[in-house]
Amino acid sequence: MTEQTTEEFFHDFRQEMLAEADSTFQLEAFMEIVSGELIETGFIEGFEHCPFKAPRGMRVDGYWFNDEGAVDIFIADFDCRRDLQTLTKTEMDAAFRRGVNFFEASLKGALEPDVTTPEYGLVRQLMDRRPLLQQVNFFLVSERVLSDRIQALPDNEVSGIRATYHIWDIARFQRQRSSRGHKEALDIDFMKVFGHGIKCLPANLGSDSYQSYLIVMPATVLAKLYQEYSARLLEQNVRTFLQARAQVNKGIRATIMNEPRMFFAYNNGITATAQGVETVLTDGGLEIRRLTDLQIVNGGQTTASLFHTQRKDKADLSDIFVQMKLSVIDSEQSEMVVPRISEYANTQNRVNAADFFSNHPFHVRMAEFSRRIWAPALQGTQRETKWFYERARGQYIDAQSKLSQAEQKRFKAEYPKTQMFTKTDLAKFENVFDDHPRWVNLGSQKNFARYAARIGKEWDKSADSFNEFYYKRAIARGILFRATEKLVSAQPWYNGGYRANIVAYTLSMLGKIAADRKLSVDYQRIWNAQAVDETLSGALAVIAKAVSDDITQPPAGISNISEWCKKEGCWGRLSERSSHIADLLDDAFWSGLISADNNREEAKTARQTQKIDNGIEAQRRVFDTPAAHWSKILREAGLRKLLTPKDIGILKIAEQIPAKVPTERQSAVLVQLLDRAQQEGILLD
Repeated sequence: MTEQTTEEFFHDFRQEMLAEADSTFQLEAFMEIVSGELIETGFIEGFEHCPFKAPRGMRVDGYWFNDEGAVDIFIADFDCRRDLQTLTKTEMDAAFRRGVNFFEASLKGALEPDVTTPEYGLVRQLMDRRPLLQQVNFFLVSERVLSDRIQALPDNEVSGIRATYHIWDIARFQRQRSSRGHKEALDIDFMKVFGHGIKCLPANLGSDSYQSYLIVMPATVLAKLYQEYSARLLEQNVRTFLQARAQVNKGIRATIMNEPRMFFAYNNGITATAQGVETVLTDGGLEIRRLTDLQIVNGGQTTASLFHTQRKDKADLSDIFVQMKLSVIDSEQSEMVVPRISEYANTQNRVNAADFFSNHPFHVRMAEFSRRIWAPALQGTQRETKWFYERARGQYIDAQSKLSQAEQKRFKAEYPKTQMFTKTDLAKFENVFDDHPRWVNLGSQKNFARYAARIGKEWDKSADSFNEFYYKRAIARGILFRATEKLVSAQPWYNGGYRANIVAYTLSMLGKIAADRKLSVDYQRIWNAQAVDETLSGALAVIAKAVSDDITQPPAGISNISEWCKKEGCWGRLSERSSHIADLLDDAFWSGLISADNNREEAKTARQTQKIDNGIEAQRRVFDTPAAHWSKILREAGLRKLLTPKDIGILKIAEQIPAKVPTERQSAVLVQLLDRAQQEGILLD
């Protein structure tokens, strides 16, 4: 495949943005795409759209407050340009200055925006959080390409608060998308950041497949790394897990404050991975000078607690050291190996692989459905398409990386870019109906953590519930979600703010008013049409207006509407109005719903079908496994006393394939034995 030029990428990016945008809200579509990229790749934790421009040289287009005492301020360089242009240093400086002016004016109380606007909530929150703010990160996102003359962007202080500056131009977005896994790796030069390397001991244990090191890591270094790279330093799945829990472990904090010299003895230490390492042999021993893509896969709670206790309690970390096991895993193996390290190493805060990792059977099954099931053709077209479930970041791009231009064209016709969806997308589509809209408003990562925890339990209880019916319903909900986003943007009352909040609560309200009458949205109709009909769209517009009117009037004492939408009380108050909102909807809407019993019957049939499919798949896997493997499992697992008499009997049948044929139930047991053998380290190659 010929590598795409930056200009070609720009035009593709522009078309993607226009496909998502209403003509009035192209800036909103641009910010949604770029913020989605930054969230998925771990550069930011979340994003709230907040378009504001003032004649006094101020601008802000979005923000996010994280849990580390920092705020991200976003400034857009966007004019829906038709051709790729260059962003000069003068223009860059002016753009950052507008963001800084807004930040300073907000802290001083010099701005008094209208209380109904998104910027009012941001200004109030900046004023209220001023004593807690430790850092402000300014992000300039541009549809242009940055001038080659611009190199470093040094940090400074704004109103006494540490300020950092980051530029994401169209070329950087291209690099991000084209790199495997869509991830820009951390490159930490310890000599440059700390003025010294990190002493280590090699611990390769004779393995040629990867390098490993044992390190006594100074707590001051860990805290500094967390301050600089918090979201990117923690392996994404572990970060998601930790965000759903308290930031500071009380036991760790007590040791830091009261017995710092005993920290090394009391703490379990940290497990980390990297994709590259540079070491130097000095008079004092081996030192690590540089690490590429350092990720903490176990010990995130320890790392975060060191940082927070130092910041909040002014704790002295100079006498604290943490043991670290570092494994250097190349990019080829990282997708499979790093999640396993994270799963097996986590003991202080158990990270359940069933909840979070992309190779869990739930995600594998959803991906398999998406590669196999054709969606009906849209009205007026003849071509059927598929939806592409990206269970691991970057799969959509990777799938095209070795294709010719003609093959790429066919791929995009089969899997349109607008029909690609990620794990965090799926979590949004499902949680607004099945869980709680508040979680969706907390941001994509925290929402995914909630969804993953729920799905992990449901999978263990009944994996057959995740079947073709579930998949098609999820796609229908995705169509409904994205249609509602566009519908809200097109409403005359919409002022450009709180769309994400309005959409989440609108769909939750739709589900509630239907359920209150023992009815359900006809997801099969949406799937068949691959669109939302006019009757349902009209009802959504009515519900969205009522939702907007309610959530934009938070109770006394709450000035920020986005923060109000994250509280239990928001959905509680809105739910009390559900019967009133239901009365606003016409008969055509109600006649378009179906009985909830009908949905339950379809789900039951789908579970039975999936159960049969599972049996067939188990038999296929058993027959594809060489008989010698079953013999080895029988022999080695038997020696380790891992087998029951039932297991032994079934393995003896498997040894005789094809002379003897295991039943579906026996095949299911054999598949479990195969997986267990691999977990126990029984090599079958």
